[in-house]
Amino acid sequence: MQQRSPAGELLRPAMPCIAAMEGAAVFSWVKRNHKESSVREPKSLCRGTLAACVCIAALQAGSLMAAETGSKFYDAALCEPPYSMTSATEIYDAVEELAKPDTSSLGAAIYALPQQIGRDGFESNEVFFANNAVGVLIKGHRAADLAAKYDLKPEASDLMGTSSQGYARTLPPDQQLPVGMLGPGKVAIVAREGAGLGDRTLLACEFVAD
Repeated sequence: MQQRSPAGELLRPAMPCIAAMEGAAVFSWVKRNHKESSVREPKSLCRGTLAACVCIAALQAGSLMAAETGSKFYDAALCEPPYSMTSATEIYDAVEELAKPDTSSLGAAIYALPQQIGRDGFESNEVFFANNAVGVLIKGHRAADLAAKYDLKPEASDLMGTSSQGYARTLPPDQQLPVGMLGPGKVAIVAREGAGLGDRTLLACEFVAD
């Protein structure tokens, strides 16, 4: 027997209506949230993509900056520009921002860098500073190869036994320091091997006193 309300209305037919309303509400909620999530996801993806792009751009910029800095050190070793107090100070300031010097040997300051700075088939990650000289340390005994590549000639002196094999090329007159800047002498590109260098070869731009 069907139940009736005090007003005489049937109660049972109302239950499917409530279920239908609940079902419609659930469907509406799912639809609404699905739409919102579908709207949010592209934004999230965009944010993720943008962040990735920013990271990649930062890495590329950092790599480019490191490459440019490394090129500056190798250029200095090839006397580009020719050695002077100004050029040496610029290189010193640049390398001081990247590493701390090892001053334990050679009477020089050697900076080990985290990146390669060599070129032309020569490997290096070390910048070399000494009295009136700035250069790089090439891996291996490569003095003869450097001489062939950069048109260097055998040195007449072994620098009091410190150089077992040395080559040099004096820069032309228009690239020499003004007279009296560092006293009598010449600026030259040098490549040297020696016991003090171990399994490395010095390539440097050096002011050689007369």
